[in-house]
Amino acid sequence: GRILSIDYGTKRTGLAVTDPLRIIANALETVETKQLERWLADYFSKNDVDIIVLGKPSQMNGQPSETMRYIEPLAGRLRHAYPDKEVVAYDERFTSVLAQRTIRESGIGKMARRDKALVDKVSAAIILQDYMASKGF
Repeated sequence: GRILSIDYGTKRTGLAVTDPLRIIANALETVETKQLERWLADYFSKNDVDIIVLGKPSQMNGQPSETMRYIEPLAGRLRHAYPDKEVVAYDERFTSVLAQRTIRESGIGKMARRDKALVDKVSAAIILQDYMASKGF
């Protein structure tokens, strides 16, 4: 099955997913965080996903960021709702900066670069690529 990554935000959440062979990470969608779990249930009903990678935000000193208080309960709910899926937390420290640089270097216009939803899903793709590289996919 595919690997899906989640770049959780308190307002918006970026999502990325691999192809079925787990070769390429693709930015998928940005959803309102309050719609996230409903969106995931719908997506999982139509797509074979084995691993859910949750971006784990840390401060520069390695301490968990403020957002972890939302992410840990989400991880628990996902493990409970989808016992057949592995739920993994993965360091996301520099992904937003990398996403903004990637978008800027891609030649996308200035107005599109201000689109925070684009940054969120590109961040999710970077988290997914890093996770895949760390696991040898």
